[in-house]
Amino acid sequence: MEALTGWPAKDEWDFENLGISNHPFIKANYPHHEGIWGWGNVGDQVVLMVRNIRRSLVEYHDILWDIGYAKTWEDASLNLQNLYKEAPPIEDFFAWRDERVIEEIQWYGWFIDYWMEGGLMRDMFTHKITTPEHWNMLMMPTVYTLAELDYDLVVGDREVTPSYDPHCSNGDVTDGCAPKAVISAEKLRDYTEGPLETAKIANTLHNDARMGQYVIAQEAWDCIWEEL
Repeated sequence: MEALTGWPAKDEWDFENLGISNHPFIKANYPHHEGIWGWGNVGDQVVLMVRNIRRSLVEYHDILWDIGYAKTWEDASLNLQNLYKEAPPIEDFFAWRDERVIEEIQWYGWFIDYWMEGGLMRDMFTHKITTPEHWNMLMMPTVYTLAELDYDLVVGDREVTPSYDPHCSNGDVTDGCAPKAVISAEKLRDYTEGPLETAKIANTLHNDARMGQYVIAQEAWDCIWEEL
């Protein structure tokens, strides 16, 4: 997006901790526990990038290792200079994988469901539609244990009326939380499908009245993909 428009991106945590700024592209992991809704109500639309979990889990761990498994933005910021400098020992990855893989798989699927369903509240482990009370607890995974977040314990067998994250239902994203486009990271890197996936991104931006004027001419889209 930066290359197609010349405008910069910014991380959700930087919006939260450094303030709102003129960065039109927001990189977000929300509602995953590594994310935060840090941009208030300045979001206009969603483009969902999905990567095969077999690679995304490895990359996720590598970043965690680089920043010393930091749990706060402040601690992570102190270790940013370590990002991508070296690969973690394979033993460290195996230990983390064996402890976390099942939960992370559930979180990843839950993250995708959240955006594809426009912010519908679901339990991250059973994927059942859940209550606002339970959702608010899920948003604080460091406060509650997995046992305390158990769906049967908190919600039980009562009938649940579908409800949506207030960020989505209250219009914090102008065009809604459902994505305007879903982009495959694997296709984007593929020599055959990469230019077509780039065109999907470019067309999404070009068709938006707010960003369309900044998108580089279509004849340059393939060149952008080749250079990146």
